Amino acid sequence: MLKGLFWISVFGVLFSYFLYPLLLRLAPRRKGAAVSYPEPASAPSVSLIVTAHNEEGRIREKIENCLQLTYPGLELIIASDASSDGTDAIVGEYSGKGVLLARAEERKGKEYAQLQAIRKASGDILVFSDVATSIPEDAIEKMARYFDDPSVGAVSSEDRFVSRDGSVVGEGAYVRYEMWLRGVESQRAGLVGLSGSFFAARREVCDTDWDILSPSDFNTALNSARKGLVAVTAPDVLGFYQDVADASKEYQRKNRTIIRGLTALSRHMEVLNPFRFGWFSFQVFGHKLMRWAVPWFQMLLFFTSLLLMARGGVYGLALFVQILFYGVVVAGHLKPSLRERTVVKIPYFFVQVNLAIARATIDFIRGRRMTVWTPSQR
Repeated sequence: MLKGLFWISVFGVLFSYFLYPLLLRLAPRRKGAAVSYPEPASAPSVSLIVTAHNEEGRIREKIENCLQLTYPGLELIIASDASSDGTDAIVGEYSGKGVLLARAEERKGKEYAQLQAIRKASGDILVFSDVATSIPEDAIEKMARYFDDPSVGAVSSEDRFVSRDGSVVGEGAYVRYEMWLRGVESQRAGLVGLSGSFFAARREVCDTDWDILSPSDFNTALNSARKGLVAVTAPDVLGFYQDVADASKEYQRKNRTIIRGLTALSRHMEVLNPFRFGWFSFQVFGHKLMRWAVPWFQMLLFFTSLLLMARGGVYGLALFVQILFYGVVVAGHLKPSLRERTVVKIPYFFVQVNLAIARATIDFIRGRRMTVWTPSQR
């Protein structure tokens, strides 16, 4: 029994990060999957929806950024989540330049505000962005190109961090891993989650089943799958944004993100039905559900290793490796300068993420939900 639990925990810890990507890599690509797409024969009509809540300090800069975008006939809509400051008045100053305001009179969260803008939008393609994200001037043109493939229902940008001095921060090992995994998923049954700060979808994907209580980045990927379409990543479409101003808030941001993800999955458990969603169900199981289970498998692995260490062999080795691993993390916690080294940075980040998952899971079970949205200050 104890040995069985040990091997189950080993499988649980390794599955999402190692075994799932391997199985995905071995699976055949979907028919018609492409890395890039040719120039479109004609430009579809596009509406850009920017969601804002009390953003009077940043909304003007965001609007100016959007007005510099070169896509022909681009419709710009600011979705105000019942802003109570000067956000709406600033948006009104740009009405002469064609900027529209879609205001949610009652604060029900980001997705509810987006829904008001969807109802007002006229574009065949709807692009969603946050105030904190800076969009390159040709990004919408590149993004629209992906919709020349009729099997594509949604397109996700890739995020880039900008430091306080304005330089682009180099990608870490974890970000490179996630971007690689996105690419593999994109070539199979599609992404199971989009970049919430900058993504696009066909109008028919957004017109029905827009769940205001689930994150739109997940719900849009799910709606695409419902319609037999896929959500793909666009490596050449970038969204630039600064990291959170207060580094101590990063843990809280992760916690909120995971609670929202758990909420979405609990509301749409049908997505785990492979008879309905096929390979997409496996991807949700491997990338989402099993990753959220990792911290609990970690705890089970440590305690079973501790109880089995007297038997030596693989059990003693497993305990030694875990003690060494967590020792490196503790050292990084006590001496922050050590976190600059890759050998410390990766274990530290891994444990930080899984602590956030564990806390978020407990909060979720206790009934906490995160429907009302407060943008992170950057």
